Amino acid sequence: MQANCPQCAHRIVVDDARAPDRPFSVKCPKCQTVVRFPGRTAAAVAPAAAPAAAAPPAGAAEKAEASESLARLRREIGAGDRGAATQVLVAVPDRAVAGALTMPLTRLGHTIEMLDTPDEGGRLLEQGVYGVVITTRTAAVPGKGETLYQRVTRLNPDARRRIFLILVGDEVKTGDGTQAFVAQADFVVNPRDAGSVEGPLLNAMAERSRIYQAFLDARKRAEAAAGY
Repeated sequence: MQANCPQCAHRIVVDDARAPDRPFSVKCPKCQTVVRFPGRTAAAVAPAAAPAAAAPPAGAAEKAEASESLARLRREIGAGDRGAATQVLVAVPDRAVAGALTMPLTRLGHTIEMLDTPDEGGRLLEQGVYGVVITTRTAAVPGKGETLYQRVTRLNPDARRRIFLILVGDEVKTGDGTQAFVAQADFVVNPRDAGSVEGPLLNAMAERSRIYQAFLDARKRAEAAAGY
C-alpha cells in the first residue's frame, strides 16, 4: 500500500506483507511527518471507487423534456378533426417573421399561402378553406376597404370558429390570453418573439382543438336529440 506525505508529497510505500491489520503510522523519511495508513484489513475491504458518471450537458434534460412535449403536442393536434382545413393564410409584411411563425405549422403538415389576390382571400375564408390565418391588424385585403383582421372577425360565428387567428403586432405580448380575447384572436405574437413561439403556439392550438371538439360533440348530441 502507498500514500503521499501531506507535507512534502513524498510517496511512501509499505509492503502489504509487513503491514499490520490495524491502522498504523509511518514517518515520512524525507520530512519526518507522521503519515497514517488504514491497515491491511481496512485496505482489503475498502470498496473501489466507482468511476464518476459523466454529467449530462447543462440543460440536456430540460431540452429533451421540451422536445418530447412539442412532439406530443404535434401528435395531439395532428390527431384532431381530420376534416379541418390545413391551409394557412399569411398576411405579414415581414417575411422573416412570417417564416418563423409558419415553420411550426409546416411541421404539422399545413400548407402556406400568401394573400396576394383581391377577392380570393376573403371568399375562401367564408368558404372555410383556411384553418389558420396569420395577420397584423393593418394588413389590407387587396382591392377592399377593410383589413384581413376585420374580415376574419366579421365572419359568422360558425365560420369564425373554424379559423385559428394569429394576430401579430408590436403592441401585443406573446401568448397573452387577455389581449387575445380583447382582440378577438386565438393567439397573439410580438414580432420579436416569432423565433421562439412554437411551444406556446402549439399549446394554444391544442387547447382550442379540445374546446372546439367538445363543442362539435355537444352540437351533434343536440341535433340527434332533436331528430335532425
